[in-house]
Amino acid sequence: MAVNQEIKSHLAKLLATEDLVVENKKVETASFNVQTRVLTLPLWDLASGDVYDLLVGHEVGHALYTPNEDWFKKVQIPPQFVNVVEDARIEKLMKRRYPGISKTFYRGYGELSDDDFFQIADENVDEMNLADKANLYFKIGNFIDIKFNQKEMSLIEEINSVETFDEVLDVSKKLYEFCINQQETKVKFDQHDQIQQASSGGMDQSMTSEEMPEDAESHEEENNNSNITSEQPQDSQEDPENIENPGGGDTNTDVKTMTSFMDSIKDLISDTKWDNVYAEIPALNLDSVIIPNETIHSNCYKTWSEYEQGVFEKSDEQFKEFKRSIQKEVNYLVKEFECRKSASAYARASVASTGVLNTSMLHTYKYNEDLFKKITVVPDGKNHGLILVLDWSGSMADVMFDTVKQLFSLVWFCKKVNIPFDVYAFTNDYPVIHNGEFRNPAYVKRDGVVKVDEHFSMMNLLTSSVRGKELENQMLNIFRIAYYFSTSYYYVGYSIPIGMSLSGTPLNESIIALDQIIPYFKKKNGIEKVQCVILTDGEAPPLKYHKVFESRSGDEPFIGINGLGTNSFIRDRKTGNTYSLDVHWHEVTNVMLRMMRNRHKDVNFVGMRILQSRDAGSFIRMYNMFDAQKSMEMLKYWKKNRTISIDNSGYHKYFGISASSLNQSTEFEVKDDATKSQIKSAFVKSLRTKKMNKKVLGEFIELIA
Repeated sequence: MAVNQEIKSHLAKLLATEDLVVENKKVETASFNVQTRVLTLPLWDLASGDVYDLLVGHEVGHALYTPNEDWFKKVQIPPQFVNVVEDARIEKLMKRRYPGISKTFYRGYGELSDDDFFQIADENVDEMNLADKANLYFKIGNFIDIKFNQKEMSLIEEINSVETFDEVLDVSKKLYEFCINQQETKVKFDQHDQIQQASSGGMDQSMTSEEMPEDAESHEEENNNSNITSEQPQDSQEDPENIENPGGGDTNTDVKTMTSFMDSIKDLISDTKWDNVYAEIPALNLDSVIIPNETIHSNCYKTWSEYEQGVFEKSDEQFKEFKRSIQKEVNYLVKEFECRKSASAYARASVASTGVLNTSMLHTYKYNEDLFKKITVVPDGKNHGLILVLDWSGSMADVMFDTVKQLFSLVWFCKKVNIPFDVYAFTNDYPVIHNGEFRNPAYVKRDGVVKVDEHFSMMNLLTSSVRGKELENQMLNIFRIAYYFSTSYYYVGYSIPIGMSLSGTPLNESIIALDQIIPYFKKKNGIEKVQCVILTDGEAPPLKYHKVFESRSGDEPFIGINGLGTNSFIRDRKTGNTYSLDVHWHEVTNVMLRMMRNRHKDVNFVGMRILQSRDAGSFIRMYNMFDAQKSMEMLKYWKKNRTISIDNSGYHKYFGISASSLNQSTEFEVKDDATKSQIKSAFVKSLRTKKMNKKVLGEFIELIA
């Protein structure tokens, strides 16, 4: 089974006991940036679960215990010797810190030993230098036999006892010098053996290093058969990579098992063509993104000041009629909200003693210890606020009028229960020039940051900050614009203000903006609980991100734009979560919503989608792609009730509401001369509409109360 790398990333964070940033990238070796706290892991797709956990645990050990310092200035020895000792130390410390990880290391190294990752199947381990033997001993010593003489064992014990990195450097130097002496002795012995064979006509002369004559070195110099020296070359004093073989000649002082292991680990890395991409959402400057409420309506008044009032007669009459007809639904919302809020408060009520004697109970003092008056304490409920986001895209043209009606019912509800609210509409068509000047950039463009359209804006259409009469006038302005979209434009008789035309669908950008809008809204209104309602007709296009590209002309690298696809992830440093974008294009919005839900735990995100009857089927199937039976059941429910609620989207609840049902009156009205069948039909229609409205509104209130 393939390892889920992003889930394993959480293992690294848990082991490190800090919010490390973990990236799974197309690299050959793991690395850790101490400054940015970014742990980069190769794409070990071919590793088993135990091996992957071993490798992750090992790298976290380096992240926790290996200091970020230029140790080569202290001890000028090849890095592999330091790695042998440091690997032993950090794995010992990880096992001490997490006793359970010992089994992980045991199983992982056992598997690597079976698969000959150290490439020792054809080697005589006992003839290896001490660095190789030490590397094998501390990694797979449980699975192979390794013999040490007394001097070697003494150094092995020193390696096993190191606790600090300074001790690592001291012991590494001893290990390195031991291996150099070991190599020199072997070379001298081999040379002496050759001399003896030459002088005796090739007779084999077995001799141990202890039996080697004292003049072996002079024979070596006389015959000039080797240039082995314990001194390091002058050009290796600055770069540890230049002293991998300080003795020259034979490379037996290399830690071959370390090299072999690193080469074998590379075989676990995926050969996928594409590398993983990690992007982060930017923190937007709200002053550059939000078009103020006053600006929106000043433009409306200015644009329409030249028109005669008669051109607005039809739209204004419909506004008054709608306001009158919707009051029953608004009152129902208010009633449900107050009931649920009171029930919630009393559910948390407690009974406490007042400390005042209850004189009517004094006569029971012999058998009753409870003689004090009681009081029921009802805790204050949290104060609420609503942020409503309206989709101002071109595809909303057919349902904009009905969607605005649904929006207004929520605004009047907020007004009646005295809940602060702000209504925004997202667009990328509002003029970027105000008073002859361009707006300041909304964020800093840098490598790995999600791209936000420079024309993106959040138009603050309505707000509870204005007085009641002004709010009504502003609602009338928005109603006129929505009415304009619902008719053949040239029959209306008036135009709409510049910047208020329908645009693209920067829905994902608006969700990014909510990350700053929500805390701003809380602070402005002094509230604790926020509900965020997004009224839209669909999903947004996929995201893009900024990337540094190398210039083909040889100029300096430049910031460009690239797409975020199936190999991409949204990384959230705030919560430590990573979100895969290996989803269908329409599900990117759900990914963004889930990120916001994790960032703002106390916020309910509610979706409302006003549907034409022809769009209901595709909406239902979109969220039940692999469950045809459930889709059929939900579609059947839709046809009967003209409403549906989706629970498996990025929203806490996603409501689908029929556009035609919003236009149906709940009043029971019949003509004076109506027949019995006409009266029955009108009554059933009225009940059905009331039932539909109450069900949707009831579920909505249950979420926000």
